[in-house]
Amino acid sequence: MADRYGLRADAPRGWHVEVTRQPGAEPPAPGARLAPDAEQDVTRPVLHACTRPLPAVREDFGTGVVDLLGPDDVFVALVDYGTEVADQGLFEKQGLPRLAPSQFAPNRMQRPLPGMSASQHFFSSGGRGFCLFTVIGSHARRMATVRRAALLVSTLHITDRETLLRQGGRP
Repeated sequence: MADRYGLRADAPRGWHVEVTRQPGAEPPAPGARLAPDAEQDVTRPVLHACTRPLPAVREDFGTGVVDLLGPDDVFVALVDYGTEVADQGLFEKQGLPRLAPSQFAPNRMQRPLPGMSASQHFFSSGGRGFCLFTVIGSHARRMATVRRAALLVSTLHITDRETLLRQGGRP
């Protein structure tokens, strides 16, 4: 079970889970004033879960790991986009999505990989905006592998913005 930055997965046996944040600036504290011309390379937390061991070097949406998936493997990325986008536009839907085989297609991959399939969902939870990106190792086997992905997603926990602030974290 990984639990950092207000993200956690109570993953079933056989899953590997890590919550990380790429090097860069912390998000500004709530109410902090930034100079109008200040540009910051702010990074946000990302939860990765995979049925294969996670390599040390990987990108937010799975570059460096999805190439390693076999036909029965699954990779899940929960990418935090912050409080600024929560509850509006692309992030208007509330709560973790429920995954279904019909939501997966080869053309939803970041880049085409033979036989693989992906789904992508934008949503908000607890005043935070997220993207859930899921890759399955075989589009042809999606009826079985999406069930595994959905089970993992059902174990995800997101700490709401207010609780995270009370605990001294930054959303």
